[in-house]
Formats: sequence, structure tokens, C-alpha cells
Amino acid sequence: MTNSQYNKQNEQDELQRYLEEKARQEQEQEKQKEQEPEQLSAYEACVLRESAKIHELIAEAQRKGKELSEDK
Repeated sequence: MTNSQYNKQNEQDELQRYLEEKARQEQEQEKQKEQEPEQLSAYEACVLRESAKIHELIAEAQRKGKELSEDK
């Protein structure tokens, strides 16, 4: 093998190792994204808070309705 053939083979090997490492890193990043909870937008967080408030108000109204019907 001549010197230039050896250099080309060495460059190809280095490129192959680089690409394999890059692919491995991308797979790890994808796994981390899947494991991390998705961040809510400000709108989504607001909707969830308001929904929770509505559910609390409904539950309170139902309790008061039961209390009134039991008192009669």
C-alpha cells in the first residue's frame, strides 16, 4: 500500500468513526428527549390552571347541593 493509499484509508476510517460517534450521540439525545417531560406553553399551563379551578368550583357546588338536599 502506498503512502497516499494509506492516508486515504486512514481518513476514511476517521470519517467512519466520526459518523458512528455522531449517530450514537443523536440516538442518546433522542432517548433523553423521550424521557424528559414535555414543557408546556404558557397558554397550555393557563388552560390547565383554569380547568382545575372550574373542577374545584363544580365539586364545591355539588357538595353544597348535597348539604342542602340533606337538610330538607
